[in-house]
Amino acid sequence: MDTLTFIRQNVRFLGFGLLLMLSSNLGQTFYISLFGAAIRDDFNLGNAEFGAIYSAATMCSALMLAWVGRRIDVLDLRLYVTLVLVGVAVATALLGASTNIYVLGLALFGLRLGAQGLMGHAAVTSMARYFEGRRGRAMSFAALGLPLGEATFPLLAVTALAAIGWRQTWVLSGILVALLIPVFLWLLQGHGERHSRHVEETSSEAEESQWSRRDVLRDKRYYLVIPGVLMPPFVLTGLFFHQTVLAAAKGWTLEWLATAFVGYAVLHVVASLVCGFLVDRFGALKLLVFYQVPLLMGMLVLVLVDDAWAAAAYLSLAGATTGASLPVVNAMWAETYGVTHLGAIKAMNVALMVFATAVSPIAAGMMLDAGISFETIITFTAMAVGVSVGLLWLRRFF
Repeated sequence: MDTLTFIRQNVRFLGFGLLLMLSSNLGQTFYISLFGAAIRDDFNLGNAEFGAIYSAATMCSALMLAWVGRRIDVLDLRLYVTLVLVGVAVATALLGASTNIYVLGLALFGLRLGAQGLMGHAAVTSMARYFEGRRGRAMSFAALGLPLGEATFPLLAVTALAAIGWRQTWVLSGILVALLIPVFLWLLQGHGERHSRHVEETSSEAEESQWSRRDVLRDKRYYLVIPGVLMPPFVLTGLFFHQTVLAAAKGWTLEWLATAFVGYAVLHVVASLVCGFLVDRFGALKLLVFYQVPLLMGMLVLVLVDDAWAAAAYLSLAGATTGASLPVVNAMWAETYGVTHLGAIKAMNVALMVFATAVSPIAAGMMLDAGISFETIITFTAMAVGVSVGLLWLRRFF
């Protein structure tokens, strides 16, 4: 079956995955940070204070996600997604209506858990679970929602911020999320039959091929893979959060660095689509050893070159790894450990990823405050990426 035929035959369910990934941008750092100045002014918060509240909310969401995320294995997908959407709608509206820092923190916790965490988790788990043999292409299609949001949400946010203010923008966003619930349920029409077919197919598989989360934690291969899974979001979140420091260290203008993000977005999309096809043809495990190589090359460019073109090269190569990660890594979990407990396994790893993205800006900030140069930080970061690539290669022998 060619890709276009596959999309036509499954357009509704694929559209569900794409729309869910698109909506998850509401909880992403790049989007929330657009309102950072307005929130800080309204609550009279400094940069460090707002950063601490945001990091605390993110870490708490990571702890909760490991438990809530596993519910997707036992609840009907339609009920699960409805509950997630209701939670995100409440958190979004609550952010706009927040009157003190405690309500602000609770709203951010809800956004980070529901939007950034559970929406993406539900989309990817669904694509991996119900598209045996085509999961790479399914996840690549759904993943297009992320760059689509990165391209459109900032403009919409800035326009709304100027027109109606930050509070009204978030309240309106909560209303729109609630109005999307019937749309998601329409996209999931016929899911009962799809799930029944899935249960019949998986019930015939050997029970030993379906790993539980406890089994995964006992598997030595897992500890060779997980550093490579966490390294890209850990590294890139830290670099993106401190990009003004990076620009100053390299002598680049912020305008040029912002322009260079076009390369990141383009390679993100291209790598996601190409790797989705390659996963279906060759399997995720064969691609796993390569997916982080572009990031390693980008880090080496960042360490060795100060010229302006290095910004575009580093971001483009980082975008390639980011795009490849979703189909490759998530298909790898399904191929290695089965799909019966995939929600629980993925929830554990998404929680670790969220925690890593909360820690990296703080860790980099502490090193900078301690007088460690940014050049030294990115040098050691490149070495860490190299080690994680080596561990992925070592996993081939187990």
